[in-house]
Amino acid sequence: MTTHQITETALAAFAGALRREERSQGTIDKYLRDVRAFSAWLGGETVTKERASAWKAALLADGLSPATVNAKIAAVNHFFTCAGWPGLRLRPLRLQRKLFRDDRRDLTRAEYDRLVAAAEALGRGRLALLLEAICATGIRVSEVRYVTVEAARLGRAEISLKGKIRTILLPGKLCRKLLKYARRQKIASGEIFLTRSGRGLSRKQIWAEMKSLCARAGVEPSKVFPHNLRHLFARTFYKVCRDVAKLADVLGHSSIETTRIYLISTGAEHARTLERLDWSHRKQNRSFAATRPERPCLLHRSMLRLPHFSAVGKRQNPAWTTRKEPEQVEFCPGFDLYAFLRRPMGYGGLFSRSGSRAPRRRGAKERFRLKGGNGDANC
Repeated sequence: MTTHQITETALAAFAGALRREERSQGTIDKYLRDVRAFSAWLGGETVTKERASAWKAALLADGLSPATVNAKIAAVNHFFTCAGWPGLRLRPLRLQRKLFRDDRRDLTRAEYDRLVAAAEALGRGRLALLLEAICATGIRVSEVRYVTVEAARLGRAEISLKGKIRTILLPGKLCRKLLKYARRQKIASGEIFLTRSGRGLSRKQIWAEMKSLCARAGVEPSKVFPHNLRHLFARTFYKVCRDVAKLADVLGHSSIETTRIYLISTGAEHARTLERLDWSHRKQNRSFAATRPERPCLLHRSMLRLPHFSAVGKRQNPAWTTRKEPEQVEFCPGFDLYAFLRRPMGYGGLFSRSGSRAPRRRGAKERFRLKGGNGDANC
């Protein structure tokens, strides 16, 4: 029986396979981190399908979100494939598409402004400018290194990530701030956001610096992380242009379905939509509902105002307020009754110019022919 062990040699081979697939360094680090966590959970035991399924259940028992569990399963499954163990692959959790996003993680424009103001008040100009750059362009935190002095001078940046190359525009006001900051820091070319040692900012460092502003800005820590600025940019951009395809190009998404995740409404907005539907029971207005026909071909005679009806017989008062069964007129097939009711006054419509539902009274000599005979309504 073949035994499967996760060794450092297998992990090194896995990292080499990911590099040959041209995965980003962030993806490689995450996959290796998840596989090592799985190996630590095994405690040196042999990898089996039963143990892998137990690890999946343990992740859910630890309270991790289904999306996080699926991300870890994807990393381990990729390792199993590269190691030649396809029979150990796990089935990911099936997730229903979200109808609304969590309000507790929804960063607003006012909260963003408070974060920038807090960074400036603490004398952390680099962090304040970094927040503005991410929120003004919608770039990923891993794409900050493409914000260079040359890009600020041109007003655009060429970004190459995940096997795709796209061009983003930098607003003029942001370019002026970037160039002013570069001159103050004596940066003549290359990346603008650097550490004191001249290296680019890491994802972990940006995340930690943003979290340090929460208390001063009065913003919940659950809302403050780099990718949330990208979500704020996407929602603001869509409110202005209402073009999801253009937004997908700006964000660098290959599928609009990915962009749709950024535009999910909040729970409060979803609740307001349901309130507008208003399915609560209402007591009907007898003056109109009691005489409204159940079939499209029937209409109360007092609501008719067609001038080409034949005038025969005696005029009868409309039964608007009586309890007796109202008289009805039958039209030939194909007559659009409700289109007729929507016609304005003077053309056979139901409502008067003032919006009243009361039928218009005719002269004493005007009569209507009811069902039968050769004087039916000419449709």
